[in-house]
Amino acid sequence: MMQVQTAKQAFIPVNEPLLNGNEKKYLNECIDTGWISSEGPFVQKFEELFAARVNRKHGIAVANGTAALEVAVRALELEPGSQIIMPTFTIISCAIAAVHASCEPVFVDADAQTWNMNVAAIEQKITPRTKAIMVVHIYGLPTDMEPVLELAKKYNLKIIEDAAQAIGQTYNNRPCGSFGDISIVSFYPNKLVTTGEGGMVMTDDDYLAERSRLLRNLCFKKERRYVHDELGYNYRMTNLQAAVGVAQLEQLDLFIKKKRLIGQFYTTHLRRIGYLELPLERMAYADNLYWVYGIVLKDSVPFDAPEMMKRLEQRGIGTRAFFWGLHEQPVFTQNGGATQEFPVAQRLARRGLYIPSGIAITQDQMDRVVQAIKEIFS
Repeated sequence: MMQVQTAKQAFIPVNEPLLNGNEKKYLNECIDTGWISSEGPFVQKFEELFAARVNRKHGIAVANGTAALEVAVRALELEPGSQIIMPTFTIISCAIAAVHASCEPVFVDADAQTWNMNVAAIEQKITPRTKAIMVVHIYGLPTDMEPVLELAKKYNLKIIEDAAQAIGQTYNNRPCGSFGDISIVSFYPNKLVTTGEGGMVMTDDDYLAERSRLLRNLCFKKERRYVHDELGYNYRMTNLQAAVGVAQLEQLDLFIKKKRLIGQFYTTHLRRIGYLELPLERMAYADNLYWVYGIVLKDSVPFDAPEMMKRLEQRGIGTRAFFWGLHEQPVFTQNGGATQEFPVAQRLARRGLYIPSGIAITQDQMDRVVQAIKEIFS
């Protein structure tokens, strides 16, 4: 029994949030006042503070990032059968939001260096049925937005911006989450601001904001609460979650600084290992935020990401696999769905993983991670 406990204590999780600010104080305030539901004052406060942080007029807090995507797509009122272009190298929530809105997701391969959607390949995917582009900022570097915005203007397309992995990141000094018609973030525990579970829809458009508020709250009418013209969702955020979010947001600048220090440490100590492809440190439009620290095994390595993850786990190091491309998801292919080839995303899925880099990681833990990786390739 003692050996099991020691092993558990020694294990380094891939992510651990840092909750050392005013989280307890604000939660106690919720409990003391009895305001624990979505009607509590912290919800509106969190919405206003976060929207201001990303230069948006409206913030609509919801239950999680997937809910935020569903609300955002539904709010745009796209015709059934409309196509939404999105990266294949992303979480399945993006495709879920399109499918649940009776739209068709159209996939684009990843860029081999940034791991974001290859924006140069978007235009060839546009058809008369294309009505929107969903941009997803991946792992710490933002998507190159200028070409995307130009395409949207040229073809009269809506932009849905998924900035879940880019809280605190900027593109040409403009906050991620401030682009396009509507944007979303997630507050899952591995995000730079967490509420445990939670998300937010953001927009500058008054109509889209009102639509989003209705959709997250079962489409209750102001005139008569229990009379419904449309089916919505119960996607509300609680006052308890929002209280944690306010406390987290107070420390966002410190979290950003620490994330970049973590990334710089890993890059400094892993760049000499010739078997790894490391994240780009910067692009012309942004420095890497290192939301997670990903590594890709070079083709010369005789094993793949799952084997690398297994070897790190044996050394007490937690990891997580990269996204599996949406175009390869069994839910889309098992019923006769067309099989497509996106070689960059396929390679990233098979040879990529990320290592511990949560806000709460210690220097000793990072030293152990580096040492374990060096041992594997020694």
